[in-house]
Amino acid sequence: MNHNHLMPPPTHAARLDQIARNAMLRYGLQPDWPPEALAELARLPAEAPATSRDLRSLLWSSIDNDESRDLDQLEVCIDGSPPRVLIAIAEVDALVRRGSALDTHAQTNTTSVYTPARVFPMLPPELSTDRTSLNEREDRPALVVDMAIDDDGTVVTGDVYLARVRNRARLTYNAVAAWLDGTAAAPVAVASNGDLAAQLKLQDRIASRLRARRVEQGALDFDRREVKPVLSDGVVTDLRTDEPNRARDLIESFMVAANSVTAQFLTSHGYASIRRVVRSPERWPRIIELARLHGASLPPEPDATPLESFLRAQRAARPDDFGDLSLSVIKLLGRGEYVAEPPSGPADGHFALAVSNYTHSTAPNRRFPDLVTQRLIKAALARLTTPYPLPELSALAAHCTKQEDAANKVERLVRKAAAALWMSNRIGEEFDGVVTGASPKGTWVRLRRPLVEGRVERGQEGLDVGDRVRVRLLSTDPDQGFIDFARA
Repeated sequence: MNHNHLMPPPTHAARLDQIARNAMLRYGLQPDWPPEALAELARLPAEAPATSRDLRSLLWSSIDNDESRDLDQLEVCIDGSPPRVLIAIAEVDALVRRGSALDTHAQTNTTSVYTPARVFPMLPPELSTDRTSLNEREDRPALVVDMAIDDDGTVVTGDVYLARVRNRARLTYNAVAAWLDGTAAAPVAVASNGDLAAQLKLQDRIASRLRARRVEQGALDFDRREVKPVLSDGVVTDLRTDEPNRARDLIESFMVAANSVTAQFLTSHGYASIRRVVRSPERWPRIIELARLHGASLPPEPDATPLESFLRAQRAARPDDFGDLSLSVIKLLGRGEYVAEPPSGPADGHFALAVSNYTHSTAPNRRFPDLVTQRLIKAALARLTTPYPLPELSALAAHCTKQEDAANKVERLVRKAAAALWMSNRIGEEFDGVVTGASPKGTWVRLRRPLVEGRVERGQEGLDVGDRVRVRLLSTDPDQGFIDFARA
């Protein structure tokens, strides 16, 4: 007798979880921990050995997403002339040794993968959210990037060293931003501690100087909204848009500065390193054309400064349309990638951030290049030979780029699957959108509301990135992550 028809259909959460696992495997990522890594985890010491320099008395705090449990960095500023910004980065290498089973798994995936269904962490949660996480009210060893910032936002000196730290307050972007903007009361930890309130305001002031300096140098300021599916009782009930805010900008400004100081530190010590680069845009002529359609002109050769001026003017003049333009330019710039660079090497630089010396160092619990950078820094501090010769670094950089692309595909697929579940009862409705991709492989469009992306299956002829288009929803297939439209 067949009882299958009595089984309730799987919840959205269960379906998304299965879609995520299948996608991990399809794109060459490991969803599960190998037994040898788990055995090794069980044998690890309870905590990393303490370092000699003690900075636990400073007013360190973390600012992160509401749901973040892997706390990779803390911040504190010391007022002075010039003021100093100290970034503490989780000391992961002390427990995850190079060549260990845990390290081998981390090197396979190279990144944590975040999906609405669940997180596939690069390191086991026992480490990434506990023993190697800079958790509130816990003493932890850390790598500290110590920078002096002058009035015009220039980093005048930078140093890197090991120290012990203690997180005094685990804060979140949304709560801190609302308080800084004056639209909400201070978070409890801030309201009850006047020194912490003063500290955060100092951080905000210094971060805005760093940001202004980067903008002057041509850093591109995009619309960085992201859609997050909301699950309630296992069902996708909404698609929430995460907006950028002052607290996110604060942390981003500090991280860009710390990553630049780290790169310079390794170069000055004669070490090759993995750099993060966005090469000059592949489709600059189309960016010129988009600017022309908006009544502006850009030079024939790629140049970030006039592009930033154009974007800033458009954000001010047409804020409602800026998201579409911003996304189009991001797609035309091409993706970031990791490259290995000799200490004497030519810095390819990061086109979008307007920095020529840039490494990833601030998230070693969830990104493998950051863990590699940490090992290189520790070797430099101990005056040891490099743990990663240049040919090995080159192979690692290429592998990290490939796996990051794979992780992005998984995250995008599961987000689209969640959106497909949510939109499955809106077949036949029409929406306004902007073309985000146009190639022989297909034409893609992102809706303005909700911020959902799908493929144009009919009437796509002649469309290019940045074009405005009205589309009708034809069909959804959550398991494939397909949302298909026809030009209306």
